[in-house]
Amino acid sequence: MWYTLAMSNAIDFISAYNTIDSKLRAIYRGRGNLQFSDLVRRCAEFNNTVRKYEEDLLLCAKLRNVIVHDSNKDRIIAEPCDDMTQLICHVAELLSRPPRLAVLKDKNVTGIDGDATLADALVRIAQTNYSNLPVYRKGRMLGILNNRRLVRVMGQALEKGEDMDEFLTTPCSDVLREEDMNRFYRVLGKKNTVQEAIDAFEDNRKLLAVVVTENGYAGDTIVNLLTSADIPMLMRILEEG
Repeated sequence: MWYTLAMSNAIDFISAYNTIDSKLRAIYRGRGNLQFSDLVRRCAEFNNTVRKYEEDLLLCAKLRNVIVHDSNKDRIIAEPCDDMTQLICHVAELLSRPPRLAVLKDKNVTGIDGDATLADALVRIAQTNYSNLPVYRKGRMLGILNNRRLVRVMGQALEKGEDMDEFLTTPCSDVLREEDMNRFYRVLGKKNTVQEAIDAFEDNRKLLAVVVTENGYAGDTIVNLLTSADIPMLMRILEEG
């Protein structure tokens, strides 16, 4: 009985280890024929799941080598305990089936019509306390109006001596800039992973929000808007799988 249990744990352990090895090589995109431990250290630099379990995976590498190289068909030299076997299987599952943004509950993201005025936008922002206001026309997102753009265009109007009452009647669509979308936002779809949303903030420190649409197209209706304040929640989802 003991031998059967040990063999079962060993088989599950090695299977999960091989799965992780394969996923790490995919994450690292095949750059160099690295040993498992080196892969773990490299991937931990930019993958939160690997980073969390880095020390456990390094320990698993040592145990795997003992099992594979020192055991034979009649004798398992090292028996993976239940906890270690469950842990490595859990990590393999996280890397094989990473949680996707579809797990998040859709939000009714507050937006505004492109023909609405800047005055309307200021009132909407004051009412909701949201600093990122999607601008739509016939259900299609034109862009996102944020506090920075509003302050900039209003400051430029004041500098030119324009009448502010008249300026505030400017349609929201007229002040949108593509550069804002490219610089301050990242559009992802529900099929993208939670890790990709976290990576977006890490890759661009100026990012104001990750815009989640149904299929990841900028013109789609927004189903979620994630800011840096949501990173702890995303991390919990990632860690819990």
